[in-house]
Order: sequence, then structure tokens, then C-alpha cells
Amino acid sequence: MPTRRAGRVNEQMLFNLVDLAGTFAFAISGATAARRSNLDLFGILAIAFITACGGGIVRDLCIGAIPPAGLSDWRYLFTAVVAALLTIVAYPWVERLTYPVRLFDAMGLGLFAVYGAHKALLYGNNAEVAILLGVVTAVGGGMARDVLLARVSIVLEREIYASAALIGAALTVLGEYLDWPAVWATWLPIVVCFGLRFLSLHLHWNLPRFGRRDSH
Repeated sequence: MPTRRAGRVNEQMLFNLVDLAGTFAFAISGATAARRSNLDLFGILAIAFITACGGGIVRDLCIGAIPPAGLSDWRYLFTAVVAALLTIVAYPWVERLTYPVRLFDAMGLGLFAVYGAHKALLYGNNAEVAILLGVVTAVGGGMARDVLLARVSIVLEREIYASAALIGAALTVLGEYLDWPAVWATWLPIVVCFGLRFLSLHLHWNLPRFGRRDSH
């Protein structure tokens, strides 16, 4: 019995680490986008926090985890602020990365898709709800960032983005239903989601479009 409890504690610590890592990655994504838009210090911090915690707050409201962790747990605000300040200080180095916003966005995407699905299951929801809320957790903050910065959200474009989060969340739910070891149920979906998003950027994979073709 103590061994099983210790295993559950270690598993929860792993998922908490995943959640904070996703917060950090998304906060860098948001801060970089805000810095590119020439916002002031408060604007950068606000966009970083909203990008990092927006999806998680929506998820927690949906599953009844009130107040949401993003608002009640100081670690999320602290992580977002630290990531934003580091981005401001190291902005020239961040900009040297190829697609800096999308790179950190891809990291956060996989981490949040997994944690969002896991937390929904933890609160007794079924597989369908867990997968959908995993996607909401992964894409919600990025959508809020794009709306506030007045640009078309990645989710609404033809790029493989939300579909990668969907696959990551579905793998997480499958792993927990099949009782995979925590490491496999956590890191395999993260790697698959990040890999799919990262490869789609480099190889220009896109979902099909059904709009009107150019006249020429």
C-alpha cells in the first residue's frame, strides 16, 4: 500500500512538472510575440501570463476546479513572469532561433495537451471530455494571445496545430486507460505532439483547404 501511494505521489509530481514546463514554454512564446509587437513591460507580462495560463483556466472552469490553478497557485504567475523577464533580457538570442514563437509554442502544445487530458481524467471525466479539454488547454492560451495582438490565430489557419494537440491528448487518455507506466503515458504523447508540430513547420505539412482557387 505505501508503495502504491508513493507511486501516485511521484506520478502527480511528474505531471505538475510537465504543467509548469508548459507554462514556461508558452510564456516565452507569448512574451516573444508581445515584444515583437512593441508592447511595454506590463503588456509583455500580461500577454505572457495569458498565453501560459489562459487554456488551463478555461479547462479548470469546465471541470469544476475552482478557483483555477492558474489564478490560485503562485507558481504559475511566478513561472510566467520569470519566463517573460528572461525573454526580455535574452531577446536578441531568442530571435536568432528559427520561428522562435512557434518553437516554444510547439513545446508548450505537447506539454499542455498531456496535462490537460490528465487533469480532466483526474476529476472523473470520460475519455471524450478529457481529450477535448486537453486540446483546449493546449490551444486556448495561444488563441487568446493572437486575439489580443490582433492577428489570425494559428488554430484557424491550415497548419497542423490543434490536430497535433488532439493526437497528444488522445495518446495520454489511451495510456491511462491501458495503465501504461507514468513515464510512457506522459512523455510519449509529448514527443509525438511536439514532433508532429515541429516537423509540420519544417516540412510544410498542412491540412487540406477547400477555398476558391486563384483565377490564374
